[in-house]
Amino acid sequence: MAEIMAAPFGSWKSPITTDLIVSDWVGLGQVTLEGDSIYWSELRPAEGGRQVIVRRAADGHVSDVTPPPFNVRTRVHEYGGRCYALANSRLYFSNFSDQRLYLQEAGGQPRPFTPPAELRYADPLIDSARGRLICVREDHTIVGKEATNTLVSISLDDRADQVLLASGNDFYSSPRLSPDGSRLAWLTWNHPNLPWDGTELWVGKLREDGTIESAECVAGGGEVSIFQPQWSPDGLLYYVSDQTGWWNLYRWQAGSSTALYPMEAEFGTPQWVFGMSLYGFASADQIICISNKHGTSYLGSLDLRANKLKRIEVPYTEMSNLQVANGRAVFSAGTLVEPTSIVQLDLATRQIEVLRRSSSLQIDAGYFSLPEEIEFPTEQGLTAYGFFYPPKNRDFVAPPGERPPLLVMSHGGPTSSTTTALDLGIQYWTSRGIAVLDVNYGGSTGYGRPYRQRLNGEWGVVDVDDCVNGARYLVRRGAVDGQRLAITGGSAGGYTTLCALTFRDTFKAGASHFGIGDLETFVHDTHKFESRYLDRLVGPYPEKKEVYYARSPINFVDQLSTPMILLQGLEDKIVPPNQAETMFAAVCARGLPVAYLPFEGEQHGFRKAENIKRSLEAEFYFYSQVFGFSPADTIEPVKIENL
Repeated sequence: MAEIMAAPFGSWKSPITTDLIVSDWVGLGQVTLEGDSIYWSELRPAEGGRQVIVRRAADGHVSDVTPPPFNVRTRVHEYGGRCYALANSRLYFSNFSDQRLYLQEAGGQPRPFTPPAELRYADPLIDSARGRLICVREDHTIVGKEATNTLVSISLDDRADQVLLASGNDFYSSPRLSPDGSRLAWLTWNHPNLPWDGTELWVGKLREDGTIESAECVAGGGEVSIFQPQWSPDGLLYYVSDQTGWWNLYRWQAGSSTALYPMEAEFGTPQWVFGMSLYGFASADQIICISNKHGTSYLGSLDLRANKLKRIEVPYTEMSNLQVANGRAVFSAGTLVEPTSIVQLDLATRQIEVLRRSSSLQIDAGYFSLPEEIEFPTEQGLTAYGFFYPPKNRDFVAPPGERPPLLVMSHGGPTSSTTTALDLGIQYWTSRGIAVLDVNYGGSTGYGRPYRQRLNGEWGVVDVDDCVNGARYLVRRGAVDGQRLAITGGSAGGYTTLCALTFRDTFKAGASHFGIGDLETFVHDTHKFESRYLDRLVGPYPEKKEVYYARSPINFVDQLSTPMILLQGLEDKIVPPNQAETMFAAVCARGLPVAYLPFEGEQHGFRKAENIKRSLEAEFYFYSQVFGFSPADTIEPVKIENL
């Protein structure tokens, strides 16, 4: 056993390096079952952020389906999601570079399926009986006009034959065919709603040519969020609704809906991307489902005849991408000490087989910090939540009396949440002696609709208060150093970071990853999906123009007294680079220590290995300069203005 050494927090040597993190990590998702084969997508930073479809055959052999240079990714809603469909080993997928659909037959090369045009496609499914592909289409052909979203049906023989199935609303998702092919279900919503605010579930009767004969809205509305419509094997329609304040399962039958098993847990999640799935049918009478409460996932089996939900004991704390068929459930899952994997559960024997790990790294658990769920008081006499990770490294202790710096993490969204699944990005910090608080501030999911709605009209206030109060709570506990508090976040979390640094004096440094500094600019510059998001989070624009001004950090740089680092993708269409550039110039003029790192070829979130590595090391280096500790690693310096 190695000798335990004493060294200041922040200067511990860790085996969890950035090279290790990016060299052996892939992002896993989009699970699909076809016959005895299992398919999923892999995001590969080592291949420039390319996304690949992978197949696991019945004999266990795993192979890539889509060859380079194809990048299987759709830009519908910019965030994308489900972007491929399978039928008899024929793969239809969206290619990122040109956004066309491609067809790839077994053993062959992909070839264009749709003609070149400013059209994007998502959430595809195959209508085999009619020889058509049904999907969401986003039309960008008219420059300067908001994109048009519709549901379309495309002939598998005449690919120019695209027939509108549903149009007129701002957004569509989740087209799902009944088992006999006679009916189509889908979700739709309109500005200013996002799908977690209010959606409608529609069902249409299909003609023999695949067009819709008649349609009716069967659930949802402007203040009810519907998630994952799905047909049972016997042709009944199921869905998830938050009409009681929690996303619970329902069945629609004979013109009315029935709650299946009401409880204070979430069987749904914010539909940021297409194709999200948290339940599936083992039979007409049995649903396998994932629920979430307070950031922890649970797997269960719902007996529809007995109306009983039984917990299925699995070692995972975070689960998603669930698909069920042929006596098995396949899903992505992670534990406190193991990275996310694609796993298969035999429903009869309850045996688990790991099919693909996002990382094959074997790291001693002595370097992992285990999270503690904390509840802490915040404004208005309310309670907020988070996961606290104390520093942990089996080889080091801190000098007597020293308390660790704290890095508060503010998740994106902001309608999203953080979980306890192993995140090597968090362990990078804790294994070097930096404590981490991952906050599920008011507005986060996993705590019911009222908690999610705390942020309505209060973005830039409630989230900031909760991050500040979480840090102060840990200072009062004596767990961290109150003079070395930092905050970091990406996208919406970047906005929270900038607000905390501008409008509060708790934090002594911060990092904004593609964060928003000017809400008014964001309203004018962002993409369609989120173009009215702030109507709820801040207020309607321009009616609440003064609130937008008051909540924009760029307008109050004179209140800043805190160093910051800004990191930005130059091809970001969600939060354009001018947000970071304007903030950088203003902070520079203020005379405060500030660094700006732009990344060529990156969009909203970094996907290339070299940029993931650089951004993580740059942020660590920045804190070392501000807080005065010496990194154990050799890190390329960051140019810090005014230091």
